[in-house]
Amino acid sequence: MIIWGAGTPRSFRPIWIAEELGLSYEHRPIGPRTGETRTDAYTKLNRKQKIPFFQDDHIGLSESVAICRYLLDVHGPGELYSPTDALSRAKQDEWVCYIYGEIDETSLYVMRRHGDLESIYGEAPEAVKSSKKYASKHLSVVARHMEKHQYVVGEAFGFADVMLVSCIDWAKFYDLELPDVLIEYQSRIALRPGYKRAYEVNYPKPDKKGA
Repeated sequence: MIIWGAGTPRSFRPIWIAEELGLSYEHRPIGPRTGETRTDAYTKLNRKQKIPFFQDDHIGLSESVAICRYLLDVHGPGELYSPTDALSRAKQDEWVCYIYGEIDETSLYVMRRHGDLESIYGEAPEAVKSSKKYASKHLSVVARHMEKHQYVVGEAFGFADVMLVSCIDWAKFYDLELPDVLIEYQSRIALRPGYKRAYEVNYPKPDKKGA
């Protein structure tokens, strides 16, 4: 198995799932918009020229949610929460879709697109400002849910938690003000050995020589 990509919350997710499941994989830490995703060799693998990307024998998958689901379906669930009926699967899907759609894609990524990447996508300060407000709104919705739950869905750590914590990490990077319950939740989940290993893989510390 090969997992391509490093340095982003989206590349973090499949690496974290792989670590939680104790899988053996090769990591190729190419970054977004570094030119590494635009090489002929990588484009043949993934015409989207995006990360993360997953290979396993003849299988090739892009999109963090799809890769995580594949790893869980084929190699899991291990000790991770696994829905056992239609309703529990739907509830997990509900939260995964909500976190990805409203917090990741519609909020945090808009901030990245028109903030960090404004030289590519154009400066749009009003879009960034409104995205911060939108992120805070939906993080508060999640916070109210987490006031009554140890985990997003079910009675154990699972895929929805990977999605949420990766977005909380992202929000912290942008210095968004977070409800205490989310700060406490993220701090607790970050103690997991799988999280720690995945974080070191996905967010390697700069070489002391500056290389």
